[in-house]
Amino acid sequence: MLFKEVLKEQQRIRVYIEKARYGKLKTIIEGIDEKEFDLDEIAKKLKAKLACGGTVKKGRIELQGDHRDRVRKLLGELGFSEDLVEVE
Repeated sequence: MLFKEVLKEQQRIRVYIEKARYGKLKTIIEGIDEKEFDLDEIAKKLKAKLACGGTVKKGRIELQGDHRDRVRKLLGELGFSEDLVEVE
């Protein structure tokens, strides 16, 4: 098994909602090690699957809208352990 895959399965990821400007919601994904993983690449895949905009800031992924319910499954598809994805 590859080192990266083991690392992926051990990432404790936190997914939660934050209010952006004008009362809009954004989904924040924290806890993915930016030294080991390309957050821009992960964000790009998530944005494509969720058909939303977003960005990577301060080592976390921000997606426009409330996608908490789908993010866990999508991160699982990307190889992260769904059990360690904590959705608030």
